[in-house]
Amino acid sequence: MALQPWIDNVSNPAQIGGIETSILDNGTGRGTRIAWINTGTGLRYKVILDRAMDIADAFYNQHSLAWLSHTGITPPQPFSDKGAGWLRTFGGGLLTTCGLSHVGGPEQDSYGERGLHGQISNCPAEIESIIQPDPRAGKLAMSITGIIKETKIFGPSLELRRTISGTLGQPFLRIHDEVINRGNTPTPHMLLYHFNFGWPLVDEGTDIIWQGNWQAREGGINADIFREDNNFRKCPAPLDAHSGTGEAVASIDALPDSSGFCTAGLYNSTLGIAMALRFQKTQLPWLINWQHWGKGEYVTGLEPSTNQLVGQAKAREQNTLIFLAPGENRTYDLEIEILHEKVAINDFLTKQA
Repeated sequence: MALQPWIDNVSNPAQIGGIETSILDNGTGRGTRIAWINTGTGLRYKVILDRAMDIADAFYNQHSLAWLSHTGITPPQPFSDKGAGWLRTFGGGLLTTCGLSHVGGPEQDSYGERGLHGQISNCPAEIESIIQPDPRAGKLAMSITGIIKETKIFGPSLELRRTISGTLGQPFLRIHDEVINRGNTPTPHMLLYHFNFGWPLVDEGTDIIWQGNWQAREGGINADIFREDNNFRKCPAPLDAHSGTGEAVASIDALPDSSGFCTAGLYNSTLGIAMALRFQKTQLPWLINWQHWGKGEYVTGLEPSTNQLVGQAKAREQNTLIFLAPGENRTYDLEIEILHEKVAINDFLTKQA
């Protein structure tokens, strides 16, 4: 890359952006390793190294992008994978990873007991590398890579190798994941990227953007939101019906473009910014839209997934459960882009119309 015109005005690249690691020293997250990533464009976000390299806070300029739960950041709790114990450690954040072998509600069958959304988000990463940008050398790319293990003696033994990357001067966040079976027997595999968006990006009137055929989850108040005569792609004001456990969920058979990429997103016309989430249909064929409009718990999730939100037992019954042979791996690539220029936003909205 050519040297930038401002190169002689900067002594230390951290003045522009880069990756900074630290340890939280107060509150529920005390002792938890984190990394702040600053793209130098207004997009900056906090990676929780001890929680599968998930992402907590995320901002574009002064605007928060992510929803944060009452829980906040907590250290990993590896034995929280029973029943609904996962909720006690669910801090929300821009991304919480679900899997690697089960996604969905608590369940038990002849193959074992599985808690809500699996174990991986409660596993710490072994950091393999941090690559900082070096503008004077023409290198604006930066990345952090770690290895996260979901394993026990006699198996299953799954490993996630995650790289989060970006480029100085570009409002992008990129995730490249590789999941490999390190055990000696075939292992079930399910994966869901629980992206959680909150105020002010998500506000009354914000457009929720996705394409594809959809089906509301059975029961509860799901059909009250996801019905043909309701504009569920426009965020409402907080709803009393969503207090407590009130929530609505739909599974979407995401529609890819000619290159095989699916796009979902949000557009807040008041703020003049949009968020585009892109993923590959062959890797993640399903998109889950979670809508929880409770007062003080106001959030929508856009969640690319290997499966519908049915759990391992139902996926096994439907013959849609993925099995990784010993040594077999699968890769996943996702990208978030923040759009703030009218031309780019209009192009994004036109393509998703």
